[in-house]
Amino acid sequence: CPSRYNLAKIFPLELNAVIKDFKYAETHEWVKVDGSSATVGITDHAQDHLGDVVYVELPEVGAAVTQGGSFGAVESVKATSDINSPISGKVVEVNEELNNSPGLVNASPYENGWIIKVEIENLDEVKSLMDSNQYSKFCEEEDANH
Repeated sequence: CPSRYNLAKIFPLELNAVIKDFKYAETHEWVKVDGSSATVGITDHAQDHLGDVVYVELPEVGAAVTQGGSFGAVESVKATSDINSPISGKVVEVNEELNNSPGLVNASPYENGWIIKVEIENLDEVKSLMDSNQYSKFCEEEDANH
């Protein structure tokens, strides 16, 4: 498991500064909250463990997502994994680019490889998610136990 490093050592500083404001779920999805909307993707840690992503199953625009509930899947050369929503709400946009370029999830998990945008139903749910420090510790502990 390669994620024994902290994100600051892997990413250039400007990208790390952006990531600091994100929230994270225990199932390795990230959320970037902007007012009442949120962008969701899978973390660098997740894509690293998955290996090369070959297909991303996207939900329909307008679909309802629930915090902790599955809304799609990522298929890699190693396995297929559910993607769970870190937040409840309605899907307002999906990243169509992933249909042709699923590898964006590997190459740019926090930017071009985003998966969905959601209209947030309950902003209080954001408080139950981890911040970047908590998530880094969570990954270290998880890796140490595997």
